[in-house]
Amino acid sequence: MTRPSTYVGVQNEINGGMTPIAKLVRDAWVFEILPEEETCEGWDLGRVNLLLDEVNREWDKYGCLVSRLPVALAERHNRIHSAAIEHARAAGWSGESETSDEG
Repeated sequence: MTRPSTYVGVQNEINGGMTPIAKLVRDAWVFEILPEEETCEGWDLGRVNLLLDEVNREWDKYGCLVSRLPVALAERHNRIHSAAIEHARAAGWSGESETSDEG
């Protein structure tokens, strides 16, 4: 099976959108790098990597910790990621894949 040359879009992701790229897109929404309507569908990998660099620069300002985000960003993060978790659970995601290597 060949890998797609473009991103499927956060709304079309597997695991109810609990993938690294989907999480990246949501973080870009949190930091207002992208509008929340932008799903990144059709983006090539190079463009996704540029977004990763931008999001990482923003996280670096806060030590990569949600607890260090200013109130407005923390509230936006909670709203966006809580909705994503609720959506993913409704789609059958349980979070086990993220913790399956922990003993």
